[in-house]
Amino acid sequence: MEKLFHIFEITKELVETIHDKSEGPHFHDFEELIIVTEGSLEHYIDFQAEVIAAPFVSYVSLGKMHKVVIHNDLRGWIINYQNEFIPDSKLNFYSNFMSTTDIPIAPTGCMQRFTGLCQIINTEYSQENPDYTTIRHLTAGLISMIESERNRNIPVETTLKNNQITTFNNFLRILEQNFRRDEGVAFYAEKMNMSERNLNIICKNNFQKSVTEIIETRKLIEAKNLLIHTDKSVSEIGYELGYNEKSYFTRVFRNKLSVTPSDFREMSRAIIS
Repeated sequence: MEKLFHIFEITKELVETIHDKSEGPHFHDFEELIIVTEGSLEHYIDFQAEVIAAPFVSYVSLGKMHKVVIHNDLRGWIINYQNEFIPDSKLNFYSNFMSTTDIPIAPTGCMQRFTGLCQIINTEYSQENPDYTTIRHLTAGLISMIESERNRNIPVETTLKNNQITTFNNFLRILEQNFRRDEGVAFYAEKMNMSERNLNIICKNNFQKSVTEIIETRKLIEAKNLLIHTDKSVSEIGYELGYNEKSYFTRVFRNKLSVTPSDFREMSRAIIS
């Protein structure tokens, strides 16, 4: 993508055009926000498939292998932008710890607000000389609204929610500093000055995953990046991420992605070439 920013509405006409020009798996060199207001699509990210049905928001970060199979009833918006256009968003931060950042939206009026903001952004973008500073602020505001909606849907009493969100984000920051180490739940619970049980509860509430699952996902996301973008051997990558045995690293990778690290590298590089 050459432009810093692009937005387009998913209309009936666009769906018909996309069906005529089906695109295979490809790597993103930009961030993508998919806002599904009606219908559904099949979403493939790094060889993993998922069906997304409205109302839904999906964020695909830079570097993900990506494919979309659009259903005829799909409607909504797609926003693409370069990382430097809106750096350090919460969705980008969370994408380091999840294969996909998919956010179900409660059937309330929030989707109307998202759609209204997309229309305003699109109107400005369609001008002969669009004001990209305005577009940046509006898009950042949309991302903030989506994150706020995600937080509202966390199944915790309101009085506890803000504290849990803060604690969870602190855990992710500590994990980002230490995920290459061979450390488990006890290490992070001690860093957080809390019990393993409470840390697991907070992670389940915020990401629907246990501490162990989040640690493992972060390691595997880094493993995929290293397999694609470096020439390090599978053993070197496993050791760098705290797996002391190649066989164990390969087993964990295959259990999650249904392919071995070597096969993932070969398939990914074939797509890039």
